[in-house]
Amino acid sequence: MTHETLPTEVEKVLVRLCQGIGSDMSKKVLNLLKHGRWDDLSSLKVNPLAYDDAEIYFGDVAVTSFLRKCADLPTKIDRKAVAEKSFFECEALCKRTNQRLNVHLWDTLATEQLAHESSGPRSACILLIAEARKEMFKLLGKCPDGLKGRFGPGSTYADKGLLTTVPDKMSSRPTMTSDFWPHLFNWVGTQWSKDCCESGRFPVVVAGNRFTTVPKDCTKDRGIAVEPSLNSYFQLAYGRAIRKRLRHAGVNLRDGQTIHRQVAREASITGAFATIDLSNASDTVSKVLVELLLPHDWHTVLSELRSPTTLIGGNVVTLEKFSSMGNGYTFELETAIFLAIALAVRNLWRYRNPDIQRVSPGNGIWVYGDDIIVPTFLAEDVLGALKYLGFKPNEDKTFISGDFRESCGGDYFKGVDVRPFFLKEYPSEPQHYIAMANGIRRMGRSNDLSNPRRSYLHRAWLCVLDSIPAHIRRLRGPQSLGDLLIHDSPEFWTTTRQRSHLRYFRVYRPIRFKRIAWEHWKPGVVLATALYGTGDGAKGITPRDAVIGHGLGWVPVSEATSLWLPD
Repeated sequence: MTHETLPTEVEKVLVRLCQGIGSDMSKKVLNLLKHGRWDDLSSLKVNPLAYDDAEIYFGDVAVTSFLRKCADLPTKIDRKAVAEKSFFECEALCKRTNQRLNVHLWDTLATEQLAHESSGPRSACILLIAEARKEMFKLLGKCPDGLKGRFGPGSTYADKGLLTTVPDKMSSRPTMTSDFWPHLFNWVGTQWSKDCCESGRFPVVVAGNRFTTVPKDCTKDRGIAVEPSLNSYFQLAYGRAIRKRLRHAGVNLRDGQTIHRQVAREASITGAFATIDLSNASDTVSKVLVELLLPHDWHTVLSELRSPTTLIGGNVVTLEKFSSMGNGYTFELETAIFLAIALAVRNLWRYRNPDIQRVSPGNGIWVYGDDIIVPTFLAEDVLGALKYLGFKPNEDKTFISGDFRESCGGDYFKGVDVRPFFLKEYPSEPQHYIAMANGIRRMGRSNDLSNPRRSYLHRAWLCVLDSIPAHIRRLRGPQSLGDLLIHDSPEFWTTTRQRSHLRYFRVYRPIRFKRIAWEHWKPGVVLATALYGTGDGAKGITPRDAVIGHGLGWVPVSEATSLWLPD
């Protein structure tokens, strides 16, 4: 969907915000909006370190960020080309990193004692890698074997479009890389394998993964790699295994985003911690770095499961990175690597300062993917270590001083929530406007909407509500119900009581595609799916992204916990 101008409703809301804020930046946004200069509008940014007042900063970032992630904004940028260019830039960076780190493959352990007894940049790098390797051993332990694989929700190399349910994936011919073969012994014990063999659908070997893109914002797409089905099946299993090991070490990935936001808020007040973000983190984890840091058994297994090449633009590229975004263990692996690096820096710092208070995972050091939080006194050294090991800190999202901190979608200025709202797509239906209204309302969560300094939010919120049909506009309720209804104060909630401990809310909810009956697939696939543990009993399978419309309905909420209880 492309427009040369903004939809009238969207333009009204942005104009209302800009007029309410009245700053020089908001006037600039209005001017660019008036003349349709979308490329200039998408590139507008504000630096929080240039402000000393949270509300003034919030006003400027609210108007400059409103359309930044809107994939429908008609910029002249070829977003797919930007993603492809980023792919090759990351590969070039990984190649340089591999060349730089390759010397350490033989000398890290052999010269560790010499490094302790000498000084200079080379010895410091040897020590850093040796300490990170020790920490990785502590985090991961012995690599498990015989893990039960699992399916992800998305596409695989041969399973595209909507045909990505578990029985769909079990019905197609499995794909694998040539190095995957040791894991065939684990796969052949599954009913999936038995059905494939009986049907003559033997695994086909492919060179690696294939590159594709998904929308990210109005300036670029996000590049991802779609993995072969058998590789992905066991990648996810080992990703889960790494997650469990990290949990035992004090890294809570399940609640990681919430924890990071809490720490970032406190750090914006005290300055005790720095928040670090990396550019293209998963695409810059080089092969040699993983070989240096991982225990041998883990490196062997993960290497067998990775894709060594990527099909992009009709060409097969041999990868310098270890794993791509889209690999089933990439997120957990990069979390472990960045945690090990931060802990290694901590160890080296303690060698020089033995009396320093000990910090540990979950107690001074937090890592969630490439979102890293460390004590401020360690920040410069951690950044230096990351740069040497091949990573590029995102200067726009890394904060080691000042009153601002950002991590895992939480932006805080002296403890004040200053996270803006990002419109992801042009609204066209009531559910889109509900999400837009709720996003604007959430911007007022640090200060009530009646706060004079954020009164413009309330006016913009009312402007959005004007675009929602009256019978849907009356659906009000708590934030815990998400975008099924409009968030509002309790006195405006639309509810009815059915039982003493439940309150039912009138909502505008998705109507999903009817379940696909089991008769759609062959009996062997149905049996394999049932043994895997997927399906809605005798009713069949609900496809992914199977929303065919929206309609009115009721949902229960527990009054004791304020949690939505799904049907």
